[in-house]
Amino acid sequence: MQAIQAATGRAAEEMGRSDIGAIVPGRYADMVAVRADPLADITVLEKIDHVMKGGTLVR
Repeated sequence: MQAIQAATGRAAEEMGRSDIGAIVPGRYADMVAVRADPLADITVLEKIDHVMKGGTLVR
């Protein structure tokens, strides 16, 4: 979980961007979907099934 957070929300914080990096109202965040739990097996993030950018499904 710490590795995933470091690459997402915490990275946004380090860049001084409070408007990105979390799935909460008022923030901008892109999302990816995978078929399994990345907390159980981080390698599932190597194969992304769906990508949502700006509220639109792009893959």
